[in-house]
Amino acid sequence: MTKGRKEPIGAGAILALTILGGTIVGGLMGQPSAGLLAGTALGIAIAVLLWLWDRGK
Repeated sequence: MTKGRKEPIGAGAILALTILGGTIVGGLMGQPSAGLLAGTALGIAIAVLLWLWDRGK
């Protein structure tokens, strides 16, 4: 790691929470598999955006 560079931002917790949240919301709507996929897609999108934002710093 270069001098003066901070540690990268991690998005693992965000990814896990969106997957769980999507599954719960989908389950309440009668579609837990669709909720799982939607939560996973949202979590991946947020993780990629955080990675791109952190990379640009």
